[in-house]
Amino acid sequence: MALPFSTAVLAEVNDTAGRLLGRRFRLKSVDPVAGGSVNRSFAVGDGQDLFFLKVNGVASLPVFEAEAEGLSALREARVRSPVPFAHGVAGSEAYLLMEYLPLREPRDGDYIGLADALGTLHESSAPSFGWVQPNFIGASRQANPWTESWADFWCRARLERQLEIARQKGHGGLLQLLGEQLIAAVPEILSGHTPQPCLVHGDLWRGNVGFLANGTPSLFDPAVYFGDREVDIAMTELFGGFPRVFYEAYFERYPVDEGYAGRRDLYNVYHLLNHLNLFGVYLDRVESLMRSILDRIG
Repeated sequence: MALPFSTAVLAEVNDTAGRLLGRRFRLKSVDPVAGGSVNRSFAVGDGQDLFFLKVNGVASLPVFEAEAEGLSALREARVRSPVPFAHGVAGSEAYLLMEYLPLREPRDGDYIGLADALGTLHESSAPSFGWVQPNFIGASRQANPWTESWADFWCRARLERQLEIARQKGHGGLLQLLGEQLIAAVPEILSGHTPQPCLVHGDLWRGNVGFLANGTPSLFDPAVYFGDREVDIAMTELFGGFPRVFYEAYFERYPVDEGYAGRRDLYNVYHLLNHLNLFGVYLDRVESLMRSILDRIG
């Protein structure tokens, strides 16, 4: 069998899986798994048990370390997520081996369970906004300094950083002008909004949600930190949205404060900027959204 990764990674998979299962494990199947554009992902097995494997260059080890930490944080918050079993460097590649979860196509009713799971996640809190260390959203490094003010955190750790990356990539002019104006307006936009620092997934779109055979929701590819819980709800609306039953169930359990729609747009500027910086897309869309927010507040 021709392997799409090194024999050094193969040895790590065989050894780790064998220790976890308490028996001899010798890899027999490697099936590519779609999803994501950063890493190479596979379902690997020996005919009896399957594991999920991500592989990339050695430089991706910090990304895998942060992903494993984020998955552990979700699980500690009582949210179903894959168990991260092992990560490291083998030969010339970095790898992350985790639990394989067989998923099925979602049904609308499954999203009620997702709303409950997200509400459970958001019950975890901290004294201030941020995270124990930087992590990643996609391939972008995400700064998470502990910050008392939510407005300060969103300006410095989110908008300013992405705008600076965009500037370095040649996106100046109108984008930077609108960005400066938006940052100056953040205190007004968030005035009177005093969210509790809640544990958030951080990158919550359809591609990072799955459902087990019994309908149990599972979250993966997190970019966790303690922030305003509305950032998660906002991102679910950015790329197509979730079924209506999800929002009805979540808002019934955790109503949002007045003015959520304006904050939603502010929070989604961050994700559009990140997509611009990663993939070179959405320049017109992010400029339009910035202009719309600024026009709304006069």
